Amino acid sequence: MGAWHKLNLSIFKKVLSVGSGKLAQELDKKVELINNLESEVEKYSDEEIKNKFQDLKTKITNENKFDYEVEAFSLVREASKRTIGQRHYDVQLFGGMVLLRNRIAEMKTGEGKTLVSTLPISFMSLFEQGVHVVTVNDYLSRRDAEWMSPIYNFLGLEVGLIYSNQEYQEKVSEYKKDIVYGTNNEFGFDYLRDNMAQSSEQLTQGNLFYAVIDEVDSILVDEARTPLIISGRVEESTKWYLQFSKFVKQMNKNFHYEVDESKKQIHPTEDGIEFIEEKLGIDNLYENTSTNFIHYLTASLRAKEIYKKDVDYIVSDGQVKIVDEFTGRVLEGRRYSDGLHQAIEAKENVSIQDENQTLASITYQNYFRMYEHLAGMTGTAKTEEEELIQIYNLEVVEIPTNLPVARNDNQDTVYKTKKAKLNAVVDDIKYRHEMGQPVLLGTVSVDSSEEISKELTKK
Repeated sequence: MGAWHKLNLSIFKKVLSVGSGKLAQELDKKVELINNLESEVEKYSDEEIKNKFQDLKTKITNENKFDYEVEAFSLVREASKRTIGQRHYDVQLFGGMVLLRNRIAEMKTGEGKTLVSTLPISFMSLFEQGVHVVTVNDYLSRRDAEWMSPIYNFLGLEVGLIYSNQEYQEKVSEYKKDIVYGTNNEFGFDYLRDNMAQSSEQLTQGNLFYAVIDEVDSILVDEARTPLIISGRVEESTKWYLQFSKFVKQMNKNFHYEVDESKKQIHPTEDGIEFIEEKLGIDNLYENTSTNFIHYLTASLRAKEIYKKDVDYIVSDGQVKIVDEFTGRVLEGRRYSDGLHQAIEAKENVSIQDENQTLASITYQNYFRMYEHLAGMTGTAKTEEEELIQIYNLEVVEIPTNLPVARNDNQDTVYKTKKAKLNAVVDDIKYRHEMGQPVLLGTVSVDSSEEISKELTKK
């Protein structure tokens, strides 16, 4: 242990060099205490580990919780060794303590964020107020819940899983468990549904006590202002969307309207307003109270100019389906609000569904700020730290790797033409495939993926 700890000290010097020095020194000492306890904890029977962990419930308060983290983390580490055969590295213990202190742990890919999270998740479940583990998609929620459940079950904790289109009674049951895995979408929508409930018996989610967010920068920064919306159907004719879709095809950018790409907004000019008034045979577009022509115009213009097929959405089975710009996945069942989806349906000449009105809405930013305790993990958050501190009071702590990084991060390569870039990408993939190397290829759109796929097929 002594020789290894000398290596470990050099690792924590890296933390000292990037800030959070006082915190690093404090946590380094606690890691050493956990290591010193390991030989004793190894002698406990399975039942003793479970009982000792459960006994902490009677001792822990929010004020004294850090007095018990060494004991709790030691028991969780041993539970992990006995169930899934994985022993938390010292840097992982360090990361777990960072999460317990309502901070963001920035960890390199492959350093075991999922295992790290079991430490604070188990610990905070002792308060019996519910722990929410937030992931970016249903697959990861299910995978992580199933993967880590043996550890939690060994300690006497129950694990729940929430997902889209889940039966109401099942969801109520899952939320009552000690630890609940789910996506940011599902947690947010369940909160909205609870706020629309007619009685306390219809509530599902319970307290917003402690949340650990995976890929925290994606959820709290990239998608922070994305509104979650629950809508209700409005009975209204779809003829105006079809009519305005034809009108806007005849309108010209920078003459009839101006486009604000950054805000995804359209502003009709006076010439544009006069053009529509002439088409409709009316004197003043703004005076018609029975039909909101401006609403149809702006929605149709946004559909024409800002929302692109095979980038923002795809057309499949006669339906317009939204593509998640961050993951590239199709968001089944999701629709744009404020008439935009109907305008796109008119643009793409598919069946137009009834327009909806907003019944309840909240942004991820406002939702996650309601948690009493909040922490997160990611591989890239330091560059967003100022925003994370300002909005959520979440400091980012860089967690050093367990071993030196063997990966080479090469400089960007720039090509004169798109064709030259595409050829170089395909040639490099072919070469690495022949070498037996796995390749992860990321693109910005469905269209780009299909283009590269065709070139790879040719090879």
